[in-house]
Parts: sequence; C-alpha cells; structure tokens
Amino acid sequence: MIKSSELILNPDGSVYHLNLLPENIAHDIIFVGDQNRVEKITQHFDSIEFSTQKREFKTQTGMYKGKRITVISTGIGPDNIDIVINELDALVNIDLKTRKIKKEISSLNIIRVGTSGSLHADIPVDSFVMSTFGLGLDNMLRSYLIDEVSNAALEEAFFIHTNWDIRKGKPYVIACSNKLEKIIESDQIFKGITATAGGFYGPQGRVLRLNIQDEKLNNKMDSFDFNENRITNLEMETAAIYGLSALLGHHALSLNAIIANRATGDFSEDPYKAVDELIAYTLDKLANS
Repeated sequence: MIKSSELILNPDGSVYHLNLLPENIAHDIIFVGDQNRVEKITQHFDSIEFSTQKREFKTQTGMYKGKRITVISTGIGPDNIDIVINELDALVNIDLKTRKIKKEISSLNIIRVGTSGSLHADIPVDSFVMSTFGLGLDNMLRSYLIDEVSNAALEEAFFIHTNWDIRKGKPYVIACSNKLEKIIESDQIFKGITATAGGFYGPQGRVLRLNIQDEKLNNKMDSFDFNENRITNLEMETAAIYGLSALLGHHALSLNAIIANRATGDFSEDPYKAVDELIAYTLDKLANS
C-alpha cells in the first residue's frame, strides 16, 4: 500500500496537482505547455465532457471525430513533467481507494504539441519536427533508475563530442515510441534528436547579464551526429516525457512547430499559425489511428 505522503490525494479523491479522477481522462492524451493552448486544441472537438484547472495544469477531455482525447497543459520544464506523468500514471495504474498498484498495467498514448527553436539553417521556421530521441540536459530523470530505457552509446558520444562538464550531471537519451512515430510521421515532418534543457536562458546558451559555463555548447550540438541522428531543436520537456513514459510503460511522442531558427536568427512572422497547423495535423492523425 502506497503511503499518503507519497501519493497525495485531494479530499475528493483526485490526484493532488492535476485535480483529476480516473474517469476524467482518455487514453489518448495531448500535452501542451501553455494553459491557453488547451482550448486552441479543444475548439476543434465535437464535444467536451470535462474541464478543470488547478495552477498551470488545465485539462479538457472530449470527442474529436469519434476519438476520445484529453488535452493537458503541463507548464514549463522537466520538473512539471515529473508531476504530470507520475499523476497520470497513478490515475490508470494505481487503485486510488486502496492505494495499491493494479495487477494489469495500462499504457497511455501521450503526444506533446509544442514550440521550439531549430539549431539548423535547413530546418526553417514554421516547419514541424518530430523528436526521435529526447536528449536530457536537465538531470531530473537521473533521480530514477533509467539504464533499462536509455541509449548509453548515444549518451557517451554526446558526452565526448561536447566535452561535457560532469559537474552539470550526465546527459541522458531516450527514444520515442515507435508505435506513435508510425502513426504520426509523414513527409511533412523533419526528424531528429530534441535536446531538453533545464532552463530557458543559460541552459539554452542565451546570455543576458550572466556568463555561461560553455558558450560554445550550441555550436557543438549543431555539429553532433550519431549514426545520421543530429540534434534538430532545443526545448524544455521532451526528454523528461520520453524517460518517464518509457519507465512506466506508456507511449510518448513529441512534436514541435519551429518558431525560431537559432542558426539564421529568424523568428516566425506568424508563430500562432504554425502551431494551429500542427494542432490540426496531429488531431487528424490521431483520429485516423
């Protein structure tokens, strides 16, 4: 039995941060970072059966072309992903009344729809990127036993290529769900490794008033190639989503609308349009799966 201090529930029996009960979620779930983006997705739904919000975690569940889908805003960063995925897993794989793990484990399908910056001139703004791997620079997942799901060879190659300072913790690499990759892929989408940073400024190489530990890191990432896998973009959630999903037995895939190109210095003239197009693409792929 899981102690109350470990699995915290609200007075109504819902999980603590997300404020959800098991019946409130579908098995197909879309993650967005921004709470305001939830309704940009659910406005396409035929109907909405459930809606709630606690802090930055907004959830809506409804029907789209016969498919029941839940949309959740995670907020920003790997620490929030730790909360969201653990609580979603508890909803489907722990009996919240007895606090015991269920004998039969269920798998969720989780697709992140986000925005990101490209590291390569040939991946232009307003294009879509699918993350075949998540490269975690954030350390969060190292709190768990990840050797069974991580790609040690890719990790070591990146560690050597960048002359990584071990004081920042060792990067980790987790693959996407092959099942979801096959459902979502098309010739419209670029594929590559998505690097997940633990912050927006220094951890992503941005300099305002503070010097950073490795001012050449972005250039090193740009030139990294492992068996024809290159790092395409940089953001703050994907590797954490992939790692926790893999450990818990869920399927995860991350899609990004590219709104900035760090190589060329370009920024999308209409980033909202790019995101809307990615939303429509993802919903239709899910509905037809």
